[in-house]
Amino acid sequence: MMVRGADHSARALRLMIRDLARGRQGVAESEDLKVRPLETPGPGVRVGDGSALIHGARPWQGAYTQSNIGDAVVAVEPTGPFARTDLIVLRIEDPEWEGERDPCTQEIGYFHVVKGVAHDASAVPEGMTGVALARVALPRNTAAITADVITDLRQIANPRTDRILRTVHPRKTEEVPGKHGQWAAWPKEAAWDLDVPAWATTATIVVTLSGLRAEAGPVYAELRTRLGERAAKPTVVDDDGTTTRRSSATLADTLAVPPAYRGTRQHLSVEINQNDKYGDGNLTVAKGTTVTLDVAFTEGPA
Repeated sequence: MMVRGADHSARALRLMIRDLARGRQGVAESEDLKVRPLETPGPGVRVGDGSALIHGARPWQGAYTQSNIGDAVVAVEPTGPFARTDLIVLRIEDPEWEGERDPCTQEIGYFHVVKGVAHDASAVPEGMTGVALARVALPRNTAAITADVITDLRQIANPRTDRILRTVHPRKTEEVPGKHGQWAAWPKEAAWDLDVPAWATTATIVVTLSGLRAEAGPVYAELRTRLGERAAKPTVVDDDGTTTRRSSATLADTLAVPPAYRGTRQHLSVEINQNDKYGDGNLTVAKGTTVTLDVAFTEGPA
């Protein structure tokens, strides 16, 4: 293929795909090949648009790419007196390696149901070339498949990540604003407008406040981040000292990115809620305080 143009073997192309994929397999993007119930629940599911990368089950078999346009309906056999768990799989049957499909007249890539797997199965049976898309846990005497019995098993072959780092150095002393016992944005400089990637499904946010200053008595406060309207879990600053002292706090959480946020600009800020019940000291940022923001937007199944 490298020296004779298009004159190459199918295996050479599969091995090239394997190398370009760097050993990973799965769907291409977050919405690809999602398994859902039929529009009117019945004995089957539908698999949505998308594409996937599938590695061969045998050494040096290479990798395959497959695409689906529109919903594909996959029949699932109803259960009888016993419950059953099935896997919905995008399977490859390359006659060079397994099966007897004729590539001239039959699709070698197709949606397949692996019946009667373990209740926690998440991968295709050993020796089968394919990727698991969903697990369907059918109760006994059931024909209609609903969303609550479908578990999404998709993984993205090469998920995208966009990491953002910012630093802030407050230039003047700033006490906690507003009435204690209520959430307020603080410090003012710890606020950023971020462009959320159109493909992002999660945001891992870490904010470190180094050199916080406490004085005039004990301090008890909660600190958290807020992305748009989504608040992260709080971190507590609990200091029983009485003299002027410095401390650090790390705020960290992973938030799901709502579809409405994707491809938009959202405001990220730090908030504080100081409680006078456990101390009446003052918590401030001042010269010598550093605020560091580290955000990683990541792509995952949605």
